[in-house]
Amino acid sequence: MAAINLNINGKKQVLDIDPKTPVLWVLRDHLNLVGTKFGCGVAQCGACTIHVNGNAVRSCILPVSQIENKEVITIEGLSEDGDHPVQKAWLEHDVAQCGYCQTGQIMTAAALLKSNPSPSDEDIENTMNGNICRCATYLRIKAAIKTAANS
Repeated sequence: MAAINLNINGKKQVLDIDPKTPVLWVLRDHLNLVGTKFGCGVAQCGACTIHVNGNAVRSCILPVSQIENKEVITIEGLSEDGDHPVQKAWLEHDVAQCGYCQTGQIMTAAALLKSNPSPSDEDIENTMNGNICRCATYLRIKAAIKTAANS
């Protein structure tokens, strides 16, 4: 166990935790931030995506020691009231069906638009590749990202 300094959704806190604990489980089990989902456990599906210093990263294999003193944003911190342009576009395009992957999809899309406010189709496809949607709403996801980019 070690004292780890965290900055999660703008809140600084210290947790006494095993430094090897995956960030996903720190968020869910220790901080009750359950919007970030467990999907595969091997960073292949994207359900666990969060932002670390503005970059989309998979939290299921990321040791908590790697986020010490870094800015971490989860889906709960993306917007206080769900009005982030990506979240609004998701609703407009009725993207979610089962919804399980949507947190990771939204977080990946938001990071893309922050770094590239006018992505091409190829940019969207390359960035979103690897975020698995069991319901195959990929065309709606792409359309929502384009709408969010234009808002």
